[in-house]
Amino acid sequence: MVTEIYRDAWGIPHLRAGGAAELAHAQGRVTARDRAWQLEVERHRARGTSASFLGGSALAWDRFARRARLDDTARRCFADLERRDPETAQWVRAYVDGVNAGLAEPTGAPEFARAGLVPGRWEPWTPLGVWLATHILFAGFPAKLWREQVVAHLGADAVGLFATDGPGTSGSNGWLVGGERTVTGQAVIAGDPHRFIEEPGVYQQIHLSCPEFDVVGLAVPGVPGIAHFGHTGTVAWAITNAMADYQDLYRERLRRTGAGVEALGPDGTWHRASRHTEVVEVAGEEPVEVEVIETGRGPVIIGGPEGLDGDPADPSGVPVAVSLRHPPRVTGDLGFGALLPLLRARRVADVDRALDLWAEPVNVVQAADTEGGVLHRVAGRVPLRADANRVRLVPAWEPGHDWHGWHESPRAGLTDGVAVMANQRGPARPLGVEFAPPHRHDRIAALLAAKDRWSAADMPAVHMDTHLASATALLDLLRSLDALTPGAAALRDRLLAWDRRMDAGSADAALYAAVRSALVRRLAAHPAFAALTVPPAYPELFRPWLALLPRIGFALEHLLTADALYGVDRPAAVREAVEEVALRPPAGVWGDTHRLAPWRALEPERPVDEPGLSGDHDCVLCTSGVPGLTDLAARGPAARYVWDLARREDSRWVVPLGASGVPGSPHHRDQLPLWLGGDLVPVVTDWDRLKKETDV
Repeated sequence: MVTEIYRDAWGIPHLRAGGAAELAHAQGRVTARDRAWQLEVERHRARGTSASFLGGSALAWDRFARRARLDDTARRCFADLERRDPETAQWVRAYVDGVNAGLAEPTGAPEFARAGLVPGRWEPWTPLGVWLATHILFAGFPAKLWREQVVAHLGADAVGLFATDGPGTSGSNGWLVGGERTVTGQAVIAGDPHRFIEEPGVYQQIHLSCPEFDVVGLAVPGVPGIAHFGHTGTVAWAITNAMADYQDLYRERLRRTGAGVEALGPDGTWHRASRHTEVVEVAGEEPVEVEVIETGRGPVIIGGPEGLDGDPADPSGVPVAVSLRHPPRVTGDLGFGALLPLLRARRVADVDRALDLWAEPVNVVQAADTEGGVLHRVAGRVPLRADANRVRLVPAWEPGHDWHGWHESPRAGLTDGVAVMANQRGPARPLGVEFAPPHRHDRIAALLAAKDRWSAADMPAVHMDTHLASATALLDLLRSLDALTPGAAALRDRLLAWDRRMDAGSADAALYAAVRSALVRRLAAHPAFAALTVPPAYPELFRPWLALLPRIGFALEHLLTADALYGVDRPAAVREAVEEVALRPPAGVWGDTHRLAPWRALEPERPVDEPGLSGDHDCVLCTSGVPGLTDLAARGPAARYVWDLARREDSRWVVPLGASGVPGSPHHRDQLPLWLGGDLVPVVTDWDRLKKETDV
């Protein structure tokens, strides 16, 4: 059979081939045609070479990638895949061959000329490196560095006050409505993964068809198959981040010897650590030498035998060195063995078996099939180890912090025919430390309970809900205030009458956000938190996790409702904030400042006037700025989907920008108006309704 590439009206690729390997080759080739610049950026990020063309702004990531040995881990995992699962390894090779074939064609991407770059060659393990680089920070291990600071300066009780999952809140939503609650009698799965919005987007709408399977879904550019969100016609699945903790940080005691570097182990003995140096090329600057050290725990990602520049020792006088231990580095398995079985799945039992092979990131998965089967489980590897490992840095030289097996994957069911996942303390509770507040989960559950029967067409109204339940804590304090100036009293009364919807066109939402930001800045400036205003001399990459202002902004609800807050007069702080905003209120509406701010490896030559957004970080429509710092939204729904099990053609999907990563293409940003308005693109699987582009 000739391999064929078709397109629908939105430029979404639909691929048809005679077998899985030929189809993987076509997927790689069409991805290179549509996303050549994105693939080049991701390849360099996986190797730690992005500063070679992006300059010093990318150096922090490259240092981390080298020290964490991302590329070496990808190589190891691919070698292990070849031994354990040669069919999948060959399938990945076919995808890589397709990428290289596509990159050999003219790309049309102007960024290559601007960066003075030509596409580089992909290796068989590059997709694994892309996957690893994309997800290495998903479990938020740098939060353990923050907890160390909080405990050191405020005590252990303060950790819970600042609980949050990272420099930005998580926001993925997903819900499964069983057949007994739908108009068709078949299940509907819907949701929206929230990530940093990138241009091109982090998800690629695609249709993959061969005699073995026919699947539509959202792929990760640079990785074959459809891992996270897919519909085979008889079974569909979707994921959210489980908020599990599966990465450990160890304080290491290192010393130099004539032969290299040694690390003190839990047996009281000094053990040889592997050590070498690498050179990072930096565009426009001198090359930078990076020392790469790995102990029996894992790669050293912070410090070394001499500690950190400007901060040579921890409070005990021991030079600072921190190693990272995470499952793929330990096991040599990144979970790619699950990808082909997912494509071949026909029922939820098939999805379930495939997910037993999943490794990283750890996800909560929902699935349903046309026979009425449903699945709600956690997938991924979480090590069994001491509770201390899960919360903070642990000493490598003390016994009791090793790994000894893996957690069983928790499972859950439906409640009243519905299951909702929104990063809350759901089925993954035993595996995590910090979870998202329950507001999004509770709001989705309440919306779904509002009527007995749902259809696929009803779901966008849930996607776009902007009610902000977390506003209650601030508004309750505001309600208690008296003796305000007339302007502040009027502002208070207006906010207390506000419908608590963060709509882009709402002036009241803008006023609330302004008061919230003013309050966050006041709390951050309080002497009680002064010791947390200057982060330790950890690498630049980890600073977002250590910055006080975002921590207070995202933990504001906890801080306002705690029994006590280290002597902070919270009503007085709220009073000052509302008086400040009353004197200088925002002139417009929420969408004037709450605007889309996508990440680009290279900024465009001409500024882009990005649109205003509805939503906020605790809304179902989770579009996140950083309260107190900026209203610009770098995070939001990286895609939306509705999988209908009654009729796949009634399914819908959308991405923030478009199917093409090439500026100037008609499909570069053509989905943006729909994404903004909550509309979705029809899923087309009828080949007669598609336009044939080429035979490969």
